[in-house]
Amino acid sequence: MKHLKLKDPEIFGFIGEEIKRQTENLELIASENFVSRAVLEAAGSILTNKYAEGYPYRWSKKTGKANYNLYGRYYGGCEYVDEIEKLAIERAKEIFGAEHANVQPHSGSQANMAAYFSLIKPGDTVLSLELSHGGHLTHGHPLSFSGALYNIVHYGVEKETGVFDYDKVRKLAIETKPKLLLAGASAYPRSIDFKIFREIADEVGAFLMVDMAHIAGLVAAGLHQNPVPYADIVTSTTHKTLRGPRSGIILCKEKHAQEVDRQVFPGIQGGPLMHIIAAKAVAFKEAMSDEYKQYQKQVIKNADTLAKALIDNGFKLVSGGTDTHLLLIDLGTEEEGGPSGKVMEGALDLAAITANKNTVPFDTRTPFVASGIRLGTPAVTSRDMKESEMVKIAGFIREVYDNYDNETKLSEIKTKVNQLCNSFPLYDDLIKDFE
Repeated sequence: MKHLKLKDPEIFGFIGEEIKRQTENLELIASENFVSRAVLEAAGSILTNKYAEGYPYRWSKKTGKANYNLYGRYYGGCEYVDEIEKLAIERAKEIFGAEHANVQPHSGSQANMAAYFSLIKPGDTVLSLELSHGGHLTHGHPLSFSGALYNIVHYGVEKETGVFDYDKVRKLAIETKPKLLLAGASAYPRSIDFKIFREIADEVGAFLMVDMAHIAGLVAAGLHQNPVPYADIVTSTTHKTLRGPRSGIILCKEKHAQEVDRQVFPGIQGGPLMHIIAAKAVAFKEAMSDEYKQYQKQVIKNADTLAKALIDNGFKLVSGGTDTHLLLIDLGTEEEGGPSGKVMEGALDLAAITANKNTVPFDTRTPFVASGIRLGTPAVTSRDMKESEMVKIAGFIREVYDNYDNETKLSEIKTKVNQLCNSFPLYDDLIKDFE
């Protein structure tokens, strides 16, 4: 970091503060994680200098398949980045058992856009999970391209249980006849049965798309049903449970492969980020290891322990617990008193606990205020925290709840949180660069 310190001390200083924040705070945002030093090095490499529009293959007119022996780039000098992208593609296909993989999307949202464009046309009906019930902006929110371009119909969870009633989803699909059935969520704590979604899609003649951004790491480790055998197209981010760089990926059946590639480039993107594709390849290799599988098992154990400890501390959880890496605290309505999600998020932040406000099913508050807090265990598990630490964290969260408007008390809790975090070092060698 010596060059950055010399050239731009302001940016250097802010990066140093962020490293300190990540090190001293409990990171409980379900969509965040800590990558390995190997992933960091690839993401920060000289590959950022290389333009590589196109693909490391071309589609053969004779076979209708991607052929690595046919040059598909629009720039010269791509012989080494070609090999890097090939590795990323083949590793992704191997991990998830996919017929085709496109590793170029810059984000999960762009992966979703390319998937929509590959399967349906503007104005077509899409049946997807409602945002306030755990869906995502790109699953049909009016301010998203998805809501602007398509006729969106939403299914939700049951008020009593907080989980899907697949029979009701089927009934809604029969009534609305969507061209695309979308499964996947950003705040649904229970496992999803993609086989049932496939059956519903087939019954109404719809394509099935799965957004597995949150659970991709669990799927890679064999701890959640794999959507790839059932879906026409599967999209994902690579930076959540998968523990790679911030980016996206698309997996699909061979029959959709050429159209998916065309929609990614030149459809919605230009040159791919080769340094990030290299970092994805590194993360995919890590995901093939036994160590990674044990990590993901611990992620689930930690989430389950945290959920039970929060219930023991008097909190209500959406669906009563979790099967995955995330959970949702239901803080109750405004009439019931207590802090909103927004207030609780701020109080947790003052206590060095990073989480995010989140709507809960049938929420009466706006998304900017919300009645819930979403928590996840991928990042704290990456720091090697285990069940006993989850019990402590649940206790800290209860203390924050009881003192959400007492800054002195929150400062005292912060000291305890910092002490816990100091027992589980993170990026020690990087920190030295900023001392």
